Amino acid sequence: MPLPPVSRPVHALRVYARLLVAGVRRQSSYPLATLAGLVANATFGLLKTGILLAAVGSAGGTLAGYDVGTMSAYVWLSQGLLGSVNLWGGSDMMQRIRSGDVAIDFLRPVDVQGAAIATDVGKGLFALLPRGLPSVLIGVLAVGVTMPATPGPYVLGVFSVLVGITVSHALVYLLAVTGFWLVETRGVTVLYMSVSGLFAGLFTPVWLFPDWLRTAAEATPFPSMMMYPIDVLTGRVTGADAVGVVGVQLAWLAGVLLLGHVLTRAGRRTLEVQGG
Repeated sequence: MPLPPVSRPVHALRVYARLLVAGVRRQSSYPLATLAGLVANATFGLLKTGILLAAVGSAGGTLAGYDVGTMSAYVWLSQGLLGSVNLWGGSDMMQRIRSGDVAIDFLRPVDVQGAAIATDVGKGLFALLPRGLPSVLIGVLAVGVTMPATPGPYVLGVFSVLVGITVSHALVYLLAVTGFWLVETRGVTVLYMSVSGLFAGLFTPVWLFPDWLRTAAEATPFPSMMMYPIDVLTGRVTGADAVGVVGVQLAWLAGVLLLGHVLTRAGRRTLEVQGG
């Protein structure tokens, strides 16, 4: 008796899993670039540590709830995530839309948006191992960090990091699909770079912002990429509050993916390829 066919959802999950692994393998092909990224992470991590710990010291040892240990943890976790969270806005899909190669992607029996994001998330996950974790280790050895003593924040924090990485690449996919109408997307990419790092909490914790700027940041998906995962990992938010933070991340992810799906369908109808 023949075996029943594999259901479409299961088959789709296998396809995206393979694309994610392909992204990991592709990124692993650039060891020197990874090493250079680690050196940059460590260098700027030490600079950020000096500046922010001086600010904590000048505030009397505590600044917006951060002491020396927790501020150091923020610095080195943010540096560790820098290679995995896409804050610079570039992607292969952006180039494929510009060149017209995306027309071939639309002919493949796999969702264009899902395939692009899965591949990019795979590249981001690889960066956690040779670039992210060593960056944090450098911080632990050079400066010292304060982290939770219970496993709960780490379990939820790892999931929060995965969601944050996915949110970042889903947002960059949105930048790419604007190319269906703009063709030249360098302008929106520069705008994204200018805003994402600030609101994601790369330069300084969002909680150090003035009230009006913090409110503006929280109204965007950018804190879900980096600031919220760091808050969960370091135990700055715990229990129901931590679950709520992850819920906010998931809500942003769902919204960004839905918008990307709508724009992809609309872009496909407007796509024109010269000579095709």
